[in-house]
Amino acid sequence: MKLLIGLGNPGEHYARNRHSAGKLLVKKMKEMGNPGDIRAMESESLMNDSGKFVAQLYNFYKITPDDLCIAHDDLDIPLGQYKIQKGIGPKVHYGVNSIEEALGTKDFWRIRIGIDNRNSQNRIPGEEYVLQNFTDEELVILDKVFDAIIKDGFK
Repeated sequence: MKLLIGLGNPGEHYARNRHSAGKLLVKKMKEMGNPGDIRAMESESLMNDSGKFVAQLYNFYKITPDDLCIAHDDLDIPLGQYKIQKGIGPKVHYGVNSIEEALGTKDFWRIRIGIDNRNSQNRIPGEEYVLQNFTDEELVILDKVFDAIIKDGFK
């Protein structure tokens, strides 16, 4: 079994936030039916405390880092793009940092979902930007990205 956990803050207030891109991917996967032996779950913790939640599931299911995949927003990647990588993450992401610390390893899979669509002339700080909701136009782009991720799968 492989475990995919989509990161994001809990509660309806955060449901369309850019920071909840990972949770949005998991919701789409569940709507389509989880593929194969993948158990897809949404994080139930605050983003910056994701490590506790992930470590509990990691230990409960007795999986290895090869069987863990974390889906999360990534400001280092433009909206409309994604990367599936093992052990490589964004420059700064407190949720991912929390997971690395809790597990004692960086050697797990990540689905890095690009969310950066900021105006380069009037750039909003990242901490503020990730807590804003996706626009309807951005959600259309994100949905296409999710289709590509689901088709691509994770190793």
